[in-house]
Amino acid sequence: MSRGIAQMRNLGPAMARALAEIGVSNEEELRALGPVEAYARILFFVGKRGMSLNALYSMDAALKEQSWTEVTAA
Repeated sequence: MSRGIAQMRNLGPAMARALAEIGVSNEEELRALGPVEAYARILFFVGKRGMSLNALYSMDAALKEQSWTEVTAA
């Protein structure tokens, strides 16, 4: 069974709410959409224009089971 967003490393309740607003409620759905597309949709559809790139790094790292500080720009 796929973990809920808030149970994933680096992601908490605020990210879970933002992702839920774009229809992503678990790890499987985030993996299928991809962190870059999820971030773009949050910015566009939810209007979280103040959301930093750390949110993107956190989603990418969560899917890789690593700390968000280990994510490189590449």
